[in-house]
Amino acid sequence: MQEGFTSNNNPTIVKTDIGAKDGQNKCPKCGSTDIEINTNTGNLRCNFCRYEFKPEKISGMIEDISQLQGQVIGSGATNIVADTNDVLTFRCSSCGAEVVIDTASAQQARCHWCRNTLSVNQQIPNGSVPDVVLPFNINKDTAKLEIKKFVGKRNFFAHPQFKKEFTTENIMGVYFPYMLVDVNAHANLIGEGEHQTRKYFRGSGNNQQEYYDADLYHVEREFDLTINGLSIESSSDKLNNSASNKTNNVINAIMPFDVENCVKYNANYLKGYTSERRDTNVDQLREIVDTESKDIARFAANDTLKEYDRGVAWSTEQFNVKGQQWKAAYLPVWLYSYQQVKGNKKILHYVAVNARTKETMGSVPIHMPKLIGISILVEILGIIAMMFIDSDYNFLFLLSGIAYFIIMFIRYRNSNARHTYETETKKNMTNVRKVDQFMQSKKGLTNPIMNGANNKRVNGQTNASKIFDSLTGQNIGNSVINTVTSSSPVASFIKDSIEKGGKQ
Repeated sequence: MQEGFTSNNNPTIVKTDIGAKDGQNKCPKCGSTDIEINTNTGNLRCNFCRYEFKPEKISGMIEDISQLQGQVIGSGATNIVADTNDVLTFRCSSCGAEVVIDTASAQQARCHWCRNTLSVNQQIPNGSVPDVVLPFNINKDTAKLEIKKFVGKRNFFAHPQFKKEFTTENIMGVYFPYMLVDVNAHANLIGEGEHQTRKYFRGSGNNQQEYYDADLYHVEREFDLTINGLSIESSSDKLNNSASNKTNNVINAIMPFDVENCVKYNANYLKGYTSERRDTNVDQLREIVDTESKDIARFAANDTLKEYDRGVAWSTEQFNVKGQQWKAAYLPVWLYSYQQVKGNKKILHYVAVNARTKETMGSVPIHMPKLIGISILVEILGIIAMMFIDSDYNFLFLLSGIAYFIIMFIRYRNSNARHTYETETKKNMTNVRKVDQFMQSKKGLTNPIMNGANNKRVNGQTNASKIFDSLTGQNIGNSVINTVTSSSPVASFIKDSIEKGGKQ
């Protein structure tokens, strides 16, 4: 059971654009409006006198998440109004000319008479002005090197047309829209766990089988949990992490961002970069936030369950939300894109670099005839090896070609790559109550993992696909990696190879 907030709860709206002014943002030293971010320092810098001024933090939001009660929403995260006029007209305070800014695609424009820059800083209800922004601190040259390095390691099976056309000159700095959510909750988990006490074999030769003995315990974990800065895509398109025509999931996979360093929104941070405005509201994202928060709680409890090496099967999972806090944010990404045309089908491949940490993930078009050919060769070598190697598992050599194909396909396409929010999101668990009560000893078990073990289950990504379906009416297919679901040794080898190889 899970209790959370619904649209019937009256939220507290915190106005985060207090003091923001549209029009000219002037350098406090010389009065110039030619201002942009210095990626080396994260400060705004006047391009005329070179003066730098410190970023401003937002005020009014709750900082101690353990004291968070009810629902708090930053004014930049409030509902988008459908009939909002995106085109705004400003009068230049220097020369009096009228300047038009289409806020759907830009937050700044130059006066065509005096060349001063006019900016949109006050929030308008169309999703284009967030509460906070996380400035770029990785420059374009560094991002180009990271992308070249990533693609260079995938040169062997890369499609010849892609290798011919690949260039990092057209990479773009993009601010993507996210919701940053803080959660104050109480979790209560009840179930059973198993601890292995013995592993042994019975039989001989081809009839030999592995068995396990284990102690079964009644297990309870109850605790308070605070979650800081859970990051959720607030573009409906980017919620589709399993799209067949674009590799959105690689953008998700470069998280986490150091969202604690976000600053109050200022249009000057966007100068020289592009941005994508959000098109989803809090109520549309609430379900995925609740599901991912519950995943985070389940994995937080795992830190207290290390003795249960065969797993824990939770039968009751209560997650009661005491408070949630939402902020709309722009987070920085360097993005390379390449459109692969295969007959009537087009696939948009991305290579993305986290513009704060340099974390890089991407998808590279594959030359399938070459990959299939090499996989067949590996399969033949595997069959030959099976004939000469005496092993209880030599039948696995029959799968060597298939395993090689899957590992290489995932390494190049990274269709399984994602943000492991369940372990990477900042959290704090307090007031832990533990119950570990011995129940019985179990003998002669044949499964190396406890039947029904679910303490490492992740539900949030599946839920994201459902949310996208509800927003767009589309039906998302499963990733290739979902075909590798058995607990056989070759499946474990494939999964381990994929996880280690994807980011290398």
